[in-house]
Amino acid sequence: MSALLREPAERTDPGTSKGATGRERLVEDFRAGKRPALARAISMVEGGRPGVAALLRRLLLARPQASRLGVTGPPGAGKSSLIAGLANLMREGGEEVAIVAVDPTSPFSGGALLGDRIRMNDLTTDPGIFIRSMATRGSLGGLAATTREVIDLLDAFGFPNILIETVGVGQTELEIASTADSVAVVLVPESGDGIQAMKAGLMEIADLFVVNKSDRIGADRMVRAIRQALLLRTGHGGHDVPAHHGVDLSSAAAQTGPAADPDPSPPHPPTPSPSPHWNIPVFKTSAGRGEGFDDFLEHFRAHQHYLTVSGALEKRRRLRARRRIHDVIEGRLRRRAGEFLERHPDLSRWVAEVASGRETAYGVAEAVIPAILRKDPETGT
Repeated sequence: MSALLREPAERTDPGTSKGATGRERLVEDFRAGKRPALARAISMVEGGRPGVAALLRRLLLARPQASRLGVTGPPGAGKSSLIAGLANLMREGGEEVAIVAVDPTSPFSGGALLGDRIRMNDLTTDPGIFIRSMATRGSLGGLAATTREVIDLLDAFGFPNILIETVGVGQTELEIASTADSVAVVLVPESGDGIQAMKAGLMEIADLFVVNKSDRIGADRMVRAIRQALLLRTGHGGHDVPAHHGVDLSSAAAQTGPAADPDPSPPHPPTPSPSPHWNIPVFKTSAGRGEGFDDFLEHFRAHQHYLTVSGALEKRRRLRARRRIHDVIEGRLRRRAGEFLERHPDLSRWVAEVASGRETAYGVAEAVIPAILRKDPETGT
C-alpha cells in the first residue's frame, strides 16, 4: 500500500505584514494591561487562528504567579454561586479576580447557553473582576479544549486569583486536577452516600470538600459520610476492610500524590492528586444564604500556603507542564493526521478496503503514518 501512497497538495497560510503588525500591537497592549488586548488574545486562542503558537510564546514566557482554584462537582451543586461569593469576598480585600466558567455545548445545535455568565451577572460591573465564559465544544473532562491556555493568559496578564468552574458533568471531569493548583469538590446533601461517591474519580481529586446548600436536611450526615470516606481512602477508617474490588486506595494515593516523583516515561502523564500530608477539610456552605464564604476562602488560602511551604506547588506545576507538553504534541499530531487524511485522494479507497475486509486499519496506519510525519503542513518542515 505504501508504494501507492501519493502526497496530497500542501496548503499553506503565508500571512501578511499587516497581521504581524497587529500581533505586535496586541502584545504591547497586553503587556500594558489593557483588557481589550486580553479579550482579543483569548478569542484568538479559542478560534485557533494562525499565529497563535507564536503569540502564546510572546505572552506566556513568564513564571506562573496566580492562585488557581478549580471548583467542580455535579450539576446544580451551586458552583457558580459559590464562585460569585468568593469573588466578592476577594474584592472586599482589594484583590482582583479572573473567572473562567465552562458550560456544555449542545450536541445538536453546537451552541451553549453560558448560564454561568448569567448567574454571575452581578459581578460584570466590577472593574476588578474579569469573567470569561467558554463552551466545551465537545471536549470531555469538564473543561473546554483551550481552557488551560486561557488560564495561562489570565495569569500572565497579572490576575492574582483565577477561579475555574467546570461544566458539572460528574464523575469524568478530572481535567481540572491538571489545571488548577487547588481543587474544591462541591456536593449537596442529596449527593448520596459518601462511600458510594468514592468510586468516582471526582472524589479522588479534591483538596477541599464543600457541602453546599447546607440549610437542607442531611447536610451534617453528608459531611460525616465524606469524612468517613476520606478515612477509608487513607487506610484509617477500617484497616481490615479492602477498598472497592480489593484495591488498597491508601497505597494508590501514596504513589500518585504530588509529593511522589512521576514515572520517567509513563504512557500518559500523571494527574496531580492530593498530597497525603494535607488534611482535606470538609465544611458546609449555603450560597443562597451567603453563609460559609469566609470558611471557603480561609481553607483555600490555607491550602495555597501548604502547597508553597511544602514544595508541592512546584511539583504540581511540573506535572502540569509535563501533561501540557503531551497534550499539545498529541493535539498537533491528531490535527495533522486529520487534515492529511481528509485531503488525501486515496482515503475513499482505504475506507472501502477496510470495510470489505481486504485491509485492516492497522495496515493503513502503517503506510500512512510515515507520510504524515514527513512534513508539517503548517511550517513545511
